[in-house]
Amino acid sequence: MSKIILRNIKAPVKDTEDFALERAKELLKKQGVRYTGSISLCKKSLDARRKQDIHYTCSVIADIEQNISDKKLSHLDAVPLNENSISVLYGSIPTSEPPVIVGFGPCGMFCALLLAENGYKPIVIERGGNIISRKAAVRRFYESRELDTECNIQFGAGGAGTFSDGKLLTRINDGKCSYVLKRFVEFGAPEDILINAKPHIGTDLLEIVVQNIEERIKSLGGRIFYDTKMLSVSLDASGRALSVRTNKGEFPCATLTLALGHSARDTYAYLIKNSYEIIPKAFSVGVRIEHLQEELNYAMYGDMAPLLPPAEYSLSKRAGERGVYSFCMCPGGEVVAAASEEGGVVTNGMSCHKRDKENANSAIAVSVLPNDYNNSALGAIEFQRGLERRAFDAAGKDYSAPLQTLGDFMNQKKGSPPTKVQSSYMGKGKFALCDLDDILPPFVCEMLRFGIKDFGGKIKGFDAPYALLTGVESRTSSPLRIVRTDEMTCPGHNNIYPCGEGAGYAGGITSASVDGISCALEIMRKYKAVN
Repeated sequence: MSKIILRNIKAPVKDTEDFALERAKELLKKQGVRYTGSISLCKKSLDARRKQDIHYTCSVIADIEQNISDKKLSHLDAVPLNENSISVLYGSIPTSEPPVIVGFGPCGMFCALLLAENGYKPIVIERGGNIISRKAAVRRFYESRELDTECNIQFGAGGAGTFSDGKLLTRINDGKCSYVLKRFVEFGAPEDILINAKPHIGTDLLEIVVQNIEERIKSLGGRIFYDTKMLSVSLDASGRALSVRTNKGEFPCATLTLALGHSARDTYAYLIKNSYEIIPKAFSVGVRIEHLQEELNYAMYGDMAPLLPPAEYSLSKRAGERGVYSFCMCPGGEVVAAASEEGGVVTNGMSCHKRDKENANSAIAVSVLPNDYNNSALGAIEFQRGLERRAFDAAGKDYSAPLQTLGDFMNQKKGSPPTKVQSSYMGKGKFALCDLDDILPPFVCEMLRFGIKDFGGKIKGFDAPYALLTGVESRTSSPLRIVRTDEMTCPGHNNIYPCGEGAGYAGGITSASVDGISCALEIMRKYKAVN
């Protein structure tokens, strides 16, 4: 018996799964291929490019007889199913101390989980708090404008992704992606993430998933230390990490995994000062745009809107070396205050699983190239920080966000208050009317206008003058990369493993999780578990 995936099955928006399975059975019968009774939906993707023909494109997994010919596979538009599993190899180098992981975002979380499940009893140090203390810190910030610089939307259990939409879509082609999705379901995520082409968990459910993974790691002998910030690394003469010094004491280590978030600027500064090889890379900055979700639904789906999930979009446009694109689109969500440094305003987007709030929001981001900030890692950080401080100053220095209606921005005016669309930032109303041209560099503003005009031609109403722009979106990804070898270690430091989004090797929850898994596999391939 073998498994195949039948692809590109067109199905209606009602009774999608039943229709796709019956159609798959018809195709198999037509080609004389017997299935053994097990047939299931693999993926479904909404195709709304033509309003008069909105449908799902599905793929179906079928257990079939052995030795199906390539010709029949072609006629079925099918491919063999390769079920990728995690294959662990254990190394021979003995260790007297456990592996230490800095950061408990998706990368550190999956690295620790896999190590714990294989007997390595990792130690995780996380500068932020657990889920409960993070939620309290964010609530306090919203209510009193008192920012906790160590426990906030950027730092703490689950990383920055915990306070987002929990989007799991990734463009990397790695078999470990399906493993990550299955593990998320095991720990409490909805099963539909295994089927939807654009899976998401939602902030409300992601909190539960993170807590369940934490408990699993602890049950296997792993330890997680919250409110514990890495200050320095003790090295031997060969550059091998011996221990990590933190605000809570010293942690001896066999290996050190740097699963830093993209906002760990003080840790970056320490690594740069101590001659770790760090290079700048391109990143993006921009604003959050808000529309009414209902208007977006009808613009994209027409009369089918009531039958379909909240509409989402992915838009991009290039001009020369630069691109402008939508990023982290949150249907039925809100714009959140994501600052982690005093005196700076940072925006991000968040949705709960139901995506049922009034507004849709997305980052509209513009490419920033290394020559825009003197081609240095510290220059990249200062570029981001400079925008955040200008936004803070322009909006009144109380963490209100600078806001401008799209009509004013496109016409280079200012002062018009929100009308049809109301701001969702920081629980609504915590903004100041500003001119975004006074905050963002000219090349960013020019590209934003260029892109939004184009996007308005693709989605009716996208460029509506009453849409809102809120600044600044400055943390779309890490602005630098910690160089590593083919064995995932820092050059000259053969037991220090930089990985994940903060190290410049991932761009979202799924890809960061995959990188954490790859890091754990490398550690286990080389070292024995501590006795």
